[in-house]
Amino acid sequence: MSEQQPNPYSGDNGAPGGPGYGYPQGYPATPGTPGYGYPATPPAPGYGYPQGTPAAPGYQPTMGGAGIPAPGQPPAYGGGSGFALGDITIAGDQIMTPSGPMPLRGAMWNASDLSRTETKIPAHAIVLAVIFFLFCLLGLLFLLMKEKTTTGYIQVTVTSGGRHHSTMIPAVDASTYHWVMNQINYARSLSI
Repeated sequence: MSEQQPNPYSGDNGAPGGPGYGYPQGYPATPGTPGYGYPATPPAPGYGYPQGTPAAPGYQPTMGGAGIPAPGQPPAYGGGSGFALGDITIAGDQIMTPSGPMPLRGAMWNASDLSRTETKIPAHAIVLAVIFFLFCLLGLLFLLMKEKTTTGYIQVTVTSGGRHHSTMIPAVDASTYHWVMNQINYARSLSI
């Protein structure tokens, strides 16, 4: 079992270095047969890079001559990375909202905290305090257990280019408002 058997499916009986042995063929491969992991023809000079002068952009049909791309085509956004806050997205030099795009430059950002955090004693702490109060007075320490719950939303509004959009971000804990304000401060720095 220690000796290797030749490959019955190869034409060269599995000679070492041959294509049937399992090694990649040398590049370029013989014409007409692509090599192992290589294209059949050598790439053109500068493969993958633009050559010469750039071509003129193709015709993009518009509706009503307003310069808005037709419904079947995605709108062209500016370059750069963006971020999202609720349904408000910054992409390049535009603010994308469900009500339409707005210019990023000169945008006014506001946030309102409409959340509340309630602190209460959970029911199991009251039950334990009553049970252990009967046995010893240390049961009253269970009344020191507190549970915090945050409910509500953070409202984020943006106004730019004569348009206004508002979104609500659910508050999951007391630090949600601080996170939203950090995001808005970053958006304000981009809007200058």
